[in-house]
Amino acid sequence: MKSIVTALLFFSAFLLRAQEARNTETRPGEKTTFQTAGPWKPVTDIRSDLVMVYGANDNRRMTFLQRVESWRRRGYTTHFMTGIAWGEYQDYFTGKWDGKWHLDEGQKTMHGDTIWHGRMVPYIVPTRNYLTYFKERHIKPVIDAGIDAIFLEEPEFWARAGYSEAFKREWQDYYGFPWRPQHESAENTYLSNKLKYHLYYRALDEAFSYAKQYGREKGMNVRCYVPTHSLLNYSQWQIVSPEASLASLESCDGYIAQVWTGTSREPNYFNGKAKERVFETAFLEYGCMESMTRPTGRKMFFLTDPIEDRAKDWEDYKRNYQATFTAQLLYPQIADYEVMPWPDRIYEGLYKVSADSDEKAHIPRFYSTQMQVMINTLNHMPLSENKVSGSQGISVLMSNSLMFQRSPRPVEGYDDPQLSNFYGEALPLLKRGIPVSITHIENVGYPETWRNVRVLLMSYSNMKPLSPEAHTHLAEWVKNGGFIVYSGRDDDPYQSVREWWNQGDMHYAAPSEHLFSLMGIPRKAEAGEYRYGKGKVCVLRNDPKEYVLKQGGDKHFVESVEKAYGEAAGRLQQKNSFYLERGPYTLVAVLDENMVSDEPFTLKGEYIDLFSPELTYCSKVDILPGQQGYFFDLKKISKKRPQVIAAASRQYDEQTTADSYSFVSKSPQNTTNILCLYLPKAYKSPRITCTDAEGKAVTYNARTIDAPAGALAKHLLWLSFENSPDGVRVCIEKGK
Repeated sequence: MKSIVTALLFFSAFLLRAQEARNTETRPGEKTTFQTAGPWKPVTDIRSDLVMVYGANDNRRMTFLQRVESWRRRGYTTHFMTGIAWGEYQDYFTGKWDGKWHLDEGQKTMHGDTIWHGRMVPYIVPTRNYLTYFKERHIKPVIDAGIDAIFLEEPEFWARAGYSEAFKREWQDYYGFPWRPQHESAENTYLSNKLKYHLYYRALDEAFSYAKQYGREKGMNVRCYVPTHSLLNYSQWQIVSPEASLASLESCDGYIAQVWTGTSREPNYFNGKAKERVFETAFLEYGCMESMTRPTGRKMFFLTDPIEDRAKDWEDYKRNYQATFTAQLLYPQIADYEVMPWPDRIYEGLYKVSADSDEKAHIPRFYSTQMQVMINTLNHMPLSENKVSGSQGISVLMSNSLMFQRSPRPVEGYDDPQLSNFYGEALPLLKRGIPVSITHIENVGYPETWRNVRVLLMSYSNMKPLSPEAHTHLAEWVKNGGFIVYSGRDDDPYQSVREWWNQGDMHYAAPSEHLFSLMGIPRKAEAGEYRYGKGKVCVLRNDPKEYVLKQGGDKHFVESVEKAYGEAAGRLQQKNSFYLERGPYTLVAVLDENMVSDEPFTLKGEYIDLFSPELTYCSKVDILPGQQGYFFDLKKISKKRPQVIAAASRQYDEQTTADSYSFVSKSPQNTTNILCLYLPKAYKSPRITCTDAEGKAVTYNARTIDAPAGALAKHLLWLSFENSPDGVRVCIEKGK
């Protein structure tokens, strides 16, 4: 009987995945994108495939359609983005739409204060009335404009909110009993946050379903995406959002992973010290997002931002941009990108020239050049079957309910500083060069979720399972040879909230007891190892935060994981770096605070440094602890044809004849281009001409370097000139 049930579960998951694949349309030429509320301007023409025009409102200077057309005339495919939890929706709140005042639908704290996103822009309790307005005023006109891709970003409900009259009405409708103040008990906190999660799941379902249906009526296939922070960041920032459960939302076609310096610089604890760990946090955040689409094959754009919301200096932005950019590229199964948000603020904003100065300036030329080199590589970034270096197959279990236990202050004594019960399982391994992945418990019913997972790290100290079915899949995985390392004292107050494991026929004091009972393990299993089928469960009676809040606190945990991995997969490799090759691109990240080594990573060969605004050639380079490197590997090029290896521009109309090589180079105005080209031997002493869109000569600088005989560097040419969004035609003819 059990084998029949298992077969049915796998078959149903296969059918669901097949259905989702049919619903998700991938189109060529939709690899890179960015978002802007403004019209096309020469200073923000960054030459991605797509542009997401933000907001459907008209303004005094330009209508929505005029903004859209300004980008279309420049060759961009136009998509649409707006916020679903906040936006310029004053006509709704002030009664212009239906004659009723709706500011009571803003999210409110226990003190009665509305949580604002801007002037007269509250974070919203997404009532059904608001959704009717939203569909009519902000989705219908977009589809009428011929836009067939809609991005509804940041479905966010703050953990500290939940006190407005609108929320109280939703509580009564959802739970069937009167609202309870969340700060009074752990159960109230859990129930409140669970409702917030439901409300934005419902909001996205209604908005997307409407968009698809209305699109079909007009003969269009409208695709719907959710740009969202990672579950890790939302949990740490105490925000509730549907996250992984959107995998079950048929009308959702994919996501944008909103990860950037601002999310990844949130401090966390490791080895007893709280500080910013931007690369490591970004790596885990992108892992959260990759895990959301791994089982379903839905489209995922990874986002980075060359600056951030907080006012910092240009060097700070550059250093952390390199860290997050490297982290995103270490996921070779993702190759679509939002290359930046809000180019207007990046290119036209004023920020500090240094950390110890109050002087502000526009983006330095060296940084805009480097940034444009980096984002233009994304237009060519391939998918890859390669894996980042290190022992594969260790995954940390996460659940949306991470958000349910978050509160601005401890409730019934529960405290999880800086989400240490998650980082306690992840950082001790990541800091030892082990590329831990993320598994969402909401997706354990999909067979693809388990591909390559050998050891699962889990705890119910900071989250709870939302259904008993998840335990059925976990137990089956262990029976078939999986290894679980379970950490937890199971004594936090959220263990006894009103949930499935203590309702009806279930009488478990903690959800782990249900899982253990399915595997024949004592309900209140003491620390030790327990065999089930071909697999094993190692129980550690420590909350994971104990591994990172004290110096050296992770020793026993790491030893336990090492032993489990040894039985499941082989020797656990510990090191201080990550390395990955993706087509011609090479990525390196070297970890500081490492328990294994403080040596640099040495790269030897022939490379172009893609973090260098000069596109420096290097045959040997040391990447130090705490730093990252991004390189083009010259040995990966085709040596028979001329080509642009890297550039702070995008190339068009590329033509190669028997005697010449030419192309048009486009990038934003007021920036400096650098191109590194490979020219075969026949192009010795080439003749170079650069002209603008009107055929006038463009001043340029050209250089080569001395290199040993046989080195590919002998065939490299660097060109530099001022960029133009109208294009600079470069023609290189063979010398005589």
